Formats: sequence, C-alpha cells, structure tokens
Amino acid sequence: MVLVPPELDQERYLASLQRCREIFPSLRVISGVELGEPHWNAVPVAKLLGTGHYERVLGSLHALPVDGHLVEANALYRQRPAVEVMRLYLAEIAELIARTDAFAVLAHLDYAVRGWPAEAGPFDLHAFEDEFRHALRSLAATDRTLEVNTRIPLASEIVRWWRDEGGKVVTFGSDAHIPDAVGTGLSAAVDMVEAHGFRPGRHPYDRWTLPG
Repeated sequence: MVLVPPELDQERYLASLQRCREIFPSLRVISGVELGEPHWNAVPVAKLLGTGHYERVLGSLHALPVDGHLVEANALYRQRPAVEVMRLYLAEIAELIARTDAFAVLAHLDYAVRGWPAEAGPFDLHAFEDEFRHALRSLAATDRTLEVNTRIPLASEIVRWWRDEGGKVVTFGSDAHIPDAVGTGLSAAVDMVEAHGFRPGRHPYDRWTLPG
C-alpha cells in the first residue's frame, strides 16, 4: 500500500498563521515548511516553493530508496541489519544535501536513531562517527543550518562534530506534532548549544551562530 497525502492547503495554512499573529501580537510567528525527501520530489517541491510563501524551509529524510521504491527508514530495520540501515540513512543524508538546494535547514539528522531496534543492543553513536561527520561536513560546505531538536534531544556530540566540520549555524525545533509539546526541552537544548559556543542573534527566533 502506498499512502499519497493530499497537497498542502496553503491558503488555510497562511490564514491560520495570520490568526495566530493577531491573537498573539507579541510573538514573531514565521511561515515554514518541512520538505521530506526533496531530492526525490523535485517537481512538487519547486511548485510549492515557487509561491514564495515560506520564510524557513527545512529538509529532512524519513525514507530510503530500496529496489526502486522509498521505504520508511525505521521500518527498514525489520528487513535489514540495524547497522546497515543506519549507514544507508547517513549516506542518503549526504545525497540529499548534494542533490538539492531547496532547503536551508537540515531537520532531525538523527531520525533513524529513534527507530533503532532493541534487539540490536544499545545504540552506540560513536560507532557511526565517520558517517555522521561526513553528513555534517557535506552540510557545512553548503553554508546551511543544522536543526537541534528539543523534544527528542539531539546528542551533544553531534553538535560538537557539526562545529568541528565547519558548521556555523544552528536553529531549534521541537518537532512537537501536538500543541502542548511545542518548546519541550528548549531550555536544555539552548544550554547545550551554548556550551559548544553558539550564540543567539538579536532576537531569540534568529539563527544561532558561532561568534566571528
């Protein structure tokens, strides 16, 4: 079975943003979109972004190409060894970065970690350090931004590797899915990126950068 979701209702989305701005005038509410697998969906991505409606564009990877089809990464753990899936995922992240410039911020680099199967034993981040660094180095070379997820915390080591590989900018995202989870873990995430030298801009919603 293949799920084909409906197109984003942009008019309703933008109208809801405007209502939020009116209800909460002290907040800076920006428009944004997350593009899943944009390197595999160039035509609809170009159509969507061609409207010019989006102030922040995220790119993400949830699925991997297998035998001519995209398979959800965490579902692939049921078909292949966990180590293989993780390496395939991080290699595809580098492909995503190389093949499209449609997005400015890479979201949840550690998405495949979330589905790591218990039967594979505890996840060892350092066993994949080379693969993570390669993906981060690819992203840094394009002067794009790494998202630090707050609800499912991004490992501090990944932010350190990001800086080591030339990354200069981070943003935050709670990936909340429900209203009550918005901002979950933000304070701890801020402390973590500050410990690695990143500092806020003039406003809290600005990108966080390395001084100089």
